[in-house]
Amino acid sequence: MKRKLEGQIAIVTGASSGIGAGCAKELANAGATVVVNYPVASTKDMAQKVVDEIAADGGMAISYQADVSKEADVQNMFADVIGRFGTVDILVNNAGLQKDAPFTEMTLEQWNFVLGVNLTGQFLCAREAIKEFLRRGVNGKSKSAGKIICMSSVHEVIPWAGHANYAASKGGVMLMMKTIAQEYAPKRIRINSIAPGAIATPINHDAWDTAEHLQQLLKLIPQKRVGQVEDIGKAAVWLASDDADYVNGTTLFVDGGMTLYPGFEDNG
Repeated sequence: MKRKLEGQIAIVTGASSGIGAGCAKELANAGATVVVNYPVASTKDMAQKVVDEIAADGGMAISYQADVSKEADVQNMFADVIGRFGTVDILVNNAGLQKDAPFTEMTLEQWNFVLGVNLTGQFLCAREAIKEFLRRGVNGKSKSAGKIICMSSVHEVIPWAGHANYAASKGGVMLMMKTIAQEYAPKRIRINSIAPGAIATPINHDAWDTAEHLQQLLKLIPQKRVGQVEDIGKAAVWLASDDADYVNGTTLFVDGGMTLYPGFEDNG
C-alpha cells in the first residue's frame, strides 16, 4: 500500500531532538525523504542519530547544518537540497527556543535571539519553500504544489508571564502563517500550523521531571497526560498529506485540551 507521503522531500528544521526529531521520524515512516536540519556543529551527532534511527526503520534521511536565523544558511540549505533531490515538497518550520526572563529584566539580546530563530527563521524558510513550490507547481506527488507546517504553540493564544519574547514569537507565527496561506492558497500551496501544548521534550524537562512538577503541570491539561513527540509528528503527517487537502491557514492545537481553560473544570 502506498504511504501517504511516498516520494516526497521534506525539510524539518530543528530536527536533531524533541518535536523536530519526532516529526522527522513520522514523516519518514509515511514515505518522505527527510532532511534533518540542525543549527550548530555541536548538535551534529544528535542529528545523525535521528538519521540513523530513520534508516534503521527503513526510511531515508540526511542531516544538514543551517542556522535558520541566517538568510545565507537558509538559502544554501534549500539550494543544496533541491540540487540533490530535485525539489522540496514539505517544510516543517519547527526550529525554536526559549530565553526566559521577567519582562523588565529581559535583554534586547534575549528578545532578538528568540524572535530571530522562532519567527524570522520561519519567515526565511517559508519564503524559500514557497519560491520552490511556485517554480515547480503541482507535480503529481500531491494535490498541492507544496505544504508548509509552522510549529507554533498554545502560547500563540495563551499569555505566558516571564516569556514575553517566546509568546510574541508564536503570536507572530500565527499571523504570518495565516497571511501567507491567504496569499498563496490560489497557487495550490497549503500552509498551516501545529500548536503543541505540554510535550515531553528537553526544552521543558523541569516541568515534568518530578512527581510534584508533573502533578502541577497536569492541572493545566484536561486530558491528564503530557504529550509525546509522536502526537505532534502524526499531526504533521496528516497536515502534509492529501487527507488534509482542504485544510489551509489553520492552527491545529495538539494540547490535550490545554486551551480549554482548565481552571473552570470545577465551575471556576
